[in-house]
Amino acid sequence: MPKVYLEKNVLDAAFERLEFVFNKFDNIYFSVSGGKDSSVMVQLANIVAKKYNKKFDILFIDLEAQYKLTIQHVKELKQLSQIRDFYHIALPLALRNAVSILQPKWCCWEEESKDLWVRELPKDSININNCPFEWFRKGEEFEEFIIQFANWYQNKWGGLVACGVGIRTDESLNRFRTISFHNNKVRFEDKNWTTRIKYNDKYINVYNFYPIYDWKTEDIWGAVSKLDLMYNQIYELMYKNGLNIHEQRLCQPYGDDQRNGLDQFKALEYETWEKVLNRVNGVNFGNIYCRTSALGNLQSSKPDFMTWKQYAIYLLESIGIYNSDLMLHYYRKIIKFTTWYKKRDNLDICDIPDVADSKLESQKKVISWRRIARAIEKNDFYMKRLCFAQTKTDDAELRRLIHKWDNLLTSDTVSDDKDLNNFIRNEVIDYDIEDDEQG
Repeated sequence: MPKVYLEKNVLDAAFERLEFVFNKFDNIYFSVSGGKDSSVMVQLANIVAKKYNKKFDILFIDLEAQYKLTIQHVKELKQLSQIRDFYHIALPLALRNAVSILQPKWCCWEEESKDLWVRELPKDSININNCPFEWFRKGEEFEEFIIQFANWYQNKWGGLVACGVGIRTDESLNRFRTISFHNNKVRFEDKNWTTRIKYNDKYINVYNFYPIYDWKTEDIWGAVSKLDLMYNQIYELMYKNGLNIHEQRLCQPYGDDQRNGLDQFKALEYETWEKVLNRVNGVNFGNIYCRTSALGNLQSSKPDFMTWKQYAIYLLESIGIYNSDLMLHYYRKIIKFTTWYKKRDNLDICDIPDVADSKLESQKKVISWRRIARAIEKNDFYMKRLCFAQTKTDDAELRRLIHKWDNLLTSDTVSDDKDLNNFIRNEVIDYDIEDDEQG
C-alpha cells in the first residue's frame, strides 16, 4: 500500500495535484528522462488529461550515450493518447564528465564527433540541422537549455504555463529543502510543490510543479503494479545485476552521481559499451574506479591497496597517457613544493608523510602525499592547493598547452579556480580571433 500523507495516500495526492494543474494552467509540458519517476508522472498525467479532455506536451532531452532500453521506453511514451507535441531534443549540449580530470565536459551530438556517436541521430528529433530555437548555441549547458526552453515555450503558446518535473524529495536533502521549505521561492497559489521560474533574473509565467515530490521508490513501483503502467525494462536488468531499487540511476552516465553506475552500464548493455568507451574521455577509468576518490570525490577513499604516494604517482601517470605536457607541468610543481619543505624542515622526499592532520592540511600548513594527490585530482593547474600563486610563467605554459592541446584545455574546461577559467576563456577567444585573421 502507498504511504499515507495528511490522511491521503500519495497516489491520490498526485492525481489531485495533476487535476489542479490541468484546471488552472493554459499550457502544460512535462520534462521526461525515460527514468521511472518521470515515466510514472507522465502516465498519471495522461490519465488525468484524458479525463478532462486536455492535451499536454513532452520535453525529452536525448543525451546520446544512453541505454537502448531507455530509448525504447521513450518510444512507448510517445504513444500516450493525450500528447500534443513531443519535443525530442538531440542538440549538442555540454554535459558533465566526472570520470576525467582532462575532459571535465563532453558535448553530445556534436557533428565533429559524428563517427563516434553511440547511436544514430533520431529521425524525429530536434537537432542541429532543423533547430527552431534561434537562441540555441552549441555547447549550451543542460541547465541553461531547460530555462531557455521554458521561456521559448511560453512565448510560443502563451498564457500560464506549467512544467511537470518528476523529482522526489527522498532522493536528496537539497531537493526536500528546495521543494518543501524554501522561503524565498515564488509559489503558485501557495502550493509548496510549485516554483515560479526565472529567466534572466526576471520571473516569467512558467511554474515548475512536482506532482510526486513526496513519493518514495516503493510508491513508484507500487503505482506501476497497481495501474499496470509501462516502465523502462533496464530496471529489471539492474535488479538482476545486483542493484536494489534504491540504487538504480539513469540520466547521463558520466555525471557526479551517475558515474557510480558506469560498471553497471558495461554489464547491462555490453554491445553499447565499446561505443561509450570510445565516445567519452575517461569512461573505462570511470568503470574501474567509479567508487574511489580517483574521480575527485573527497568524501570517498582512494583504492585500499595504494598509499597516497602511490596514488599521486598513479594519477600523474594516468594524465601522462593523454597529455605528457600537463603531467610534466604538475611534476615540476610538486618538485618545487617538496624542495621548499626540504629547505625549511630538512624533510627529504622519501620522508614526506602519507597523511597529516586533516585540519592542518586544509589550512595548507603541512605537507603530505594526500594533499599532493588531492591537488592533482582537482586538476588544479596553478597548484594553489599547494600554496602556489598564478604566475606569468604558468600563464605562458598554459597558453602553450591551449594551443597544442585545444581539445583538452578549452573554454569548456570546468574548474573551481576562477583565474584558470578566465584565462582559458580569454585565451581561446584571442586564439580564435587570430585564426580568423590568418584564415
